[in-house]
This record gives sequence, structure tokens and C-alpha cells, in this order.
Amino acid sequence: MSSAPGGATPAHPFADPRDATRVLEALAAADPLVAIDALSGWQSAVSSAQGLSAARRVELLLAIDAAARPHLGQLEREYLAAVRPSPAAENRLWSAIHAYLKHASDGCAGALEALSPGAAEAPPLRDRLPELIVRTLSGLRQRIKWMHFRYGPIDASAWGAFNRAYALAEGRGLADAKAAVPGEAGESTPRLEFLRGAMLGAVSPNSLLPQAIELAERVIATHAARFVLARSPEPNLPYWTDLGQAMPPQRMASAPRPGPRLRFFGAGGALEDLTELGRKLDTTGQLALAHTALGAEVDTGTLLEVLRHLAAHWAAHPPERRHMRHVVRSRLSVAHGFESVVRALRGGASPDGRDLESWVVEDVSAGGFGASVPQVSGDWLRVGALLALRPEGAEGWVVGVVRRVTRSAAQQARVGIQTLSKAPSVAEFSLDGASERGVLLKSGDVRSGEALIALRPGVFASGQELRTERAGHGRLYRPQGIAERGADYELAYFRELAGEA
Repeated sequence: MSSAPGGATPAHPFADPRDATRVLEALAAADPLVAIDALSGWQSAVSSAQGLSAARRVELLLAIDAAARPHLGQLEREYLAAVRPSPAAENRLWSAIHAYLKHASDGCAGALEALSPGAAEAPPLRDRLPELIVRTLSGLRQRIKWMHFRYGPIDASAWGAFNRAYALAEGRGLADAKAAVPGEAGESTPRLEFLRGAMLGAVSPNSLLPQAIELAERVIATHAARFVLARSPEPNLPYWTDLGQAMPPQRMASAPRPGPRLRFFGAGGALEDLTELGRKLDTTGQLALAHTALGAEVDTGTLLEVLRHLAAHWAAHPPERRHMRHVVRSRLSVAHGFESVVRALRGGASPDGRDLESWVVEDVSAGGFGASVPQVSGDWLRVGALLALRPEGAEGWVVGVVRRVTRSAAQQARVGIQTLSKAPSVAEFSLDGASERGVLLKSGDVRSGEALIALRPGVFASGQELRTERAGHGRLYRPQGIAERGADYELAYFRELAGEA
């Protein structure tokens, strides 16, 4: 970390308020990544500095955080952009933002926990205590969100600090005290910040893409005032947590033992509001931005998917698994990405399997299976990844898509995979005189004639037919619509018809 400005010793960063103002103003015009790295260092230094009064420490921590917010907003937009940054750039962005949020939230949480229970603070600190609690909870929920962007591992200590900060707010009678959060409109309260973080953690973010996680958080923010938090269980509160434990929110399916720090929560009236918003959006295709504060860049299709996901998890009885699982233990060869899937199905994988990954199947059901990934290679593993999978001892391949990712360690993960086809095949399609490869996942249904085909992005076009030959007979595929879009593929529905051979 660079030395403190204006001659201040490292033991007293920003000892002179004029130095603090000068440095923070200079960083406002700096490159966002450079600024965040510097501000991260200052958060760490202020948190550990000796000789600072509690009030001065809090003042500095909050001032540094306010200076960081514009840079964090710009870097987050880059990270979540429709065109993904390169893997190296994406990792650099994530690492810088997460490091800052960790230093900032640790500093604020540490300042809170240093307060003696029941002690009377001096007026400067007493007056800023609601703001410190709100900013601590806000920083911790954002830090946890960024861990969800990578599907974990989720640091349990972050949930512990989050729960303790809210417990302190209740203990001081400040749960509904209002304070501003830099970079966000209006004021918030400890109760609202706690519910925003808890509700996001409760809705299975490990089954959403990072862009959808961010959008879910925005939707949660606009409805948080309607959420319900109680000290005892109620029929329409499907989640709980223990403020005395370092734990994420839990579903009532795992009922807790009674205790004074248990809190139960749910969507309350927000579920009805969300359902109505989804109905209007589905009917009109238009988003009333003035009433949602979600931002002009929101894609209505993605928003509809997020609303359905939230509505399912906000219901009194969150979704259960549709298929019974059976515990198994076997090896699984895995190829990922559209081109690798095509090569694997064509028998193009190297004989020694060097271009394949080896996973372990842990359970199977009619709809898919769960697997553990002992060594995550690269950053490709995320919700929506297309896979070709071959169980140990099997001759043929299965094609599936990742629906859930939970990292248990930096290079280890557990995944949930939906099976798309147990008998996939590669086909060469004629498209306006050109040839295009696709993966036929489901041939034309006997009654509807509907087929499902995986193609490279941009190949599907409304009204553009595909032709191929199967078993000596011509087949015509008339486009019906896109089922799903991934990073390097599209799943499209077609009506299969007899065509010219």
C-alpha cells in the first residue's frame, strides 16, 4: 500500500482531514481499477490503524466508501456487460471489486463490533451509528452477491457479520433508523438492508447467471418494503435464520430449534405485486420503468425469467424437486461448449481424453443428475453451460445444460445438470446454400412434429428453414422460436416436416 499523504504516518492514515479530502478528490478522476485498488488499501489501513478514535475511524471508513461507489458502479457494469470481457479481464474485475468489498465491509463490521455492549457513545459516533449499521449491512450483502456471481465458495464469516450487524441494530432500537447509501436512491434502514440480503440468499442464486442475479437484486430492492420479518414462524414465511450464527438463510423444510435470535421472513405483499408485474409484462411486453426503478437497459425477456424465478421462491411453499433422486457414484467424461460437444458426439475427442474433464456423478433422476467437479479448470463453469457427458462404461453421449453451480472451494464445485437429450446426434443442415452443423436433441414429436436443435449463436432466424437428410430421407425444419440462449449456442424449436432428399 502507498504511504499516507501529507506526511501522515502509516499508524494514522489520513490523520489530517485535509490530506483525506485531497487524496479522495484525486482518486475521483483516476482509472476505476486503479482507484479501487488504492481505496481498498486505504480501507484496510484505516481499519487496522492505532490511535484513531472510534468516531474518526468511522468517519474515514464511510468517506472512503463514498468515494469508491462511482468506481464500483462502473466496474460492475463492465463485468456484467452483454459482451463478456476476456477471462483474464473478467477475473481482474471480480478480484478487484471483491477485495474492495471485503476490506470495506470488514472495516465497518469491525468498527461496529468494537463498540462495548450497552456503552454510551460520544455524540459524533452516536449520531452516525444508524448510517454505519446500514452501510455495514449494505457492504456485506454486496460482498455476498459478488461471491454468488462466482457461485461461491460463500465465506460463512460474511453471513456471520451480516447477522450480527442486524442483531446490533435491533438491540440498539435502530432497526428502522433511516440512513443514505451512496450510489443508491433514497434512504434505507437496517431492516431493509437485512431483508434485501437475506431474500437474495434465499432464492437459489446459484441457479441464475450473474446478470440475472444482479437483476434479481434490483427487483428485491424495489419490493423490500413489503417483505415481512418476524420473531416467530408464520404460515407465509418460508425462510429463517439465526442472528447468533454464521449461516445463510434456510428454508422451513429444515425447521430450526427454538431460540431468541431466530428470525423468520418472506415476501409478504411483495409476492402479489411481483405476480401483477409479471402478468403486465407478459401481456404487454412493456416495462413501466418509472414505477420499477430497474433501469432502462433491462431486457424484458430476462426480466420475465427472473420474475418467474422469484415468484416460485417467494411462494409460501418454495419449489421442490420434480423428480426423485437416486444416489450413485461413478465417473463421468465431460466436454463443454458447443464446438466441443459437436466433436465429442462425432467421436473427435482425443483417445487419451486429454480434451475431456472427469467429474463424479453423485445422484441421478429422470430429469438429470448432480455431479462434483474435483478440479474446476478456467472460468467457463456457470449456469447455462452446454455439456456432452458420457458415464463410465457407456458407449453413447448425453447432452445437458448446467442449471446450478455451488463452489465448495476455489477449484471445486457441485453442479446440477438438466438432461436435454439421451440420444443426441450431429446433423449437417443446408441453410441458404451454406452448410451449418447442429445438434439434434429431440426429433419431431409424433403429434406436434416439434424438434429441438442446438445451433451456433446467430444461425436461427425467424422464417429461415433448415434442410438435412436422415436415414435416406429428406427433412425440413421450420423455425418456431428460441428456447434458450447460452454463451456459445442457441436452443431452438423447429417443426420437422418431410422434405426433398
